[in-house]
Amino acid sequence: MRTRDELLNEVAQAGREHSDATVLFHATVADLLDLHPTDYKALGILVRKGPLSAGEIARETGLATASVTNLIDRLERKGFVQRRPDPGDRRRIRVEPVHERLAGADDIFASSVRSLAELLDRYSDEELAVIADFLARNAARLRDETQKLETKRLQTRRLTR
Repeated sequence: MRTRDELLNEVAQAGREHSDATVLFHATVADLLDLHPTDYKALGILVRKGPLSAGEIARETGLATASVTNLIDRLERKGFVQRRPDPGDRRRIRVEPVHERLAGADDIFASSVRSLAELLDRYSDEELAVIADFLARNAARLRDETQKLETKRLQTRRLTR
């Protein structure tokens, strides 16, 4: 039987390997779509959450608002998003994905969707609940850590100017 320290080390190692594989997979997908990985991931947030303002995108990604404005400009130039007036407040702009432009991405993900379904079939409902809980909590933790790093980066930039 492994000790808790051994298990924690094993989880940390598997987490690093998972992170590396995830980043490299999504960087490859972003490249196939001719997008910067950060732009691609922001686009994924828009697809999942629906239209968002620049401020909401900044909160979701942990990026500074100025960075998000540039990100939106790049995605708009490539036809992946459009700026639209907010129906509830016409002074406010919301960014929405162009779903027709994203239709080709389904082919890119087809194999991955199948292989993930096969992997998940190995786990019980209880195990899937634990996996889902861990992934959701870790995503929230990473968003918080991203925000901290972005704040630190902006503070460092101000000090060096």
